[in-house]
Amino acid sequence: MLQKALVLVFVLASIACSLGCGSTSSHYLYTTVPVENQIIAYREDPNSGVITEISGSPYSVGEGANSLALHPSGKYLYASNPGQGGTVEDDISLFDIAIDGTLAESTRFPLGSSASTPQLLLIDPGGAYLYVMNTGSSNISVFAIDSGSGALTQVPNSPFNIGAQPLTMQLAPSGNFLFVSYVGLSSGFVATYSVTAGQLALVDSEPTNGLSPYSMVINSAGTYLYASNYVNNSIAVFAIGSTGALTLQAGTPLADGYNGPLSMIFDPSGNYLYVANQTSNNVSVYTINSDGLPAALTSSTSTNAYGTENTPSFLAIDPSGKYLFVANQGSGAGIQGFEISSGTLTAVTINAIGNSPSSIAILK
Repeated sequence: MLQKALVLVFVLASIACSLGCGSTSSHYLYTTVPVENQIIAYREDPNSGVITEISGSPYSVGEGANSLALHPSGKYLYASNPGQGGTVEDDISLFDIAIDGTLAESTRFPLGSSASTPQLLLIDPGGAYLYVMNTGSSNISVFAIDSGSGALTQVPNSPFNIGAQPLTMQLAPSGNFLFVSYVGLSSGFVATYSVTAGQLALVDSEPTNGLSPYSMVINSAGTYLYASNYVNNSIAVFAIGSTGALTLQAGTPLADGYNGPLSMIFDPSGNYLYVANQTSNNVSVYTINSDGLPAALTSSTSTNAYGTENTPSFLAIDPSGKYLFVANQGSGAGIQGFEISSGTLTAVTINAIGNSPSSIAILK
């Protein structure tokens, strides 16, 4: 079964950008390959977008390693290990990152008996807390991060119950709100949780008016949230209130025009929204109107989409904002790179992996 993209790459790309957009130094790209229990590490040439596997890669990690999160300091990389093939692991690996991008695993932190199947990791903008979405136990674990060692300590009251199986989660740019999408009887929903010192409190829950919202992104101002309805091929747009409460914008969900929108990401400028359409084998591109609504980019293509390898499942943008990377999970599984110019995409590199990658993190 194909791994469903869990949108972690949107936050990871934003973290990487905060470390120094526009730099001409090397960047490092990391991807998990669950079936091999590995992390593959690449050097990215910031002048061409070409990625080259670094010495020592791939690195062994826990069973079924699925999601990556980079600490804003650039010192630590975390990987979720849910287990696979009948083996249950349910822990988080901590890797130290050397100056040359190489990794060294230092320890693993168990989720505890109340949490299972960690599928997605997020770190708040200040690097103080790690959030873990557990699909097996339908809850969110929260860990405090030691800034000196990267060590994790579970906060009081964690894990926090969601009440339904979560599909993805996203933090507001301020770090004050955590949004979690989940399955409802007739619609997907997005729940808002206020965040105070790692403690979660439910604020609101709103329907997306579509099924299977596997992906969410938030604009840099923190005023709009976008959720892709995978089954309905649509994008719901919510205004975010001062309390974190959501209001579905009139005229949405909008038809994506393609099938299986699974992953979304903004470019660093916030001017363009990219959507990986898993079953259409392409990435569609939108500009954002003043009311927050997406509009198909038509400056260079009437179809506002660019073809990819089979089954594009998640997206990441490098710190400079010059290159978009697409993880493809179908035949020819691997990482595909595109150069970005005013929203348009030009293919520049393809790196075959052989087995489906499940996440990308990019570090300056």
